[in-house]
Amino acid sequence: MTAEFAVNNRTHSATKVSPFMVNYSRELKIGADIRKKRKLEKVIEFAARMKKVQEKVEVALRKAQKEIKIQADRGRMKVEE
Repeated sequence: MTAEFAVNNRTHSATKVSPFMVNYSRELKIGADIRKKRKLEKVIEFAARMKKVQEKVEVALRKAQKEIKIQADRGRMKVEE
């Protein structure tokens, strides 16, 4: 990863621009401040949305599991020990 970053960020002697600039038409940003409040709020919102989705899915899977067990138990025969 570090080697890739170094290669993509270095100005090429023939083109006089970095490979990143050639591919994406912009310079590679170094040292972005990830502690900005706005970005942190978006991350927190995203995490909250993901948690809600996971909780809904868990409830749905547990319900489906119970229904499947009921159907499976109907066809089972009791076995003598």
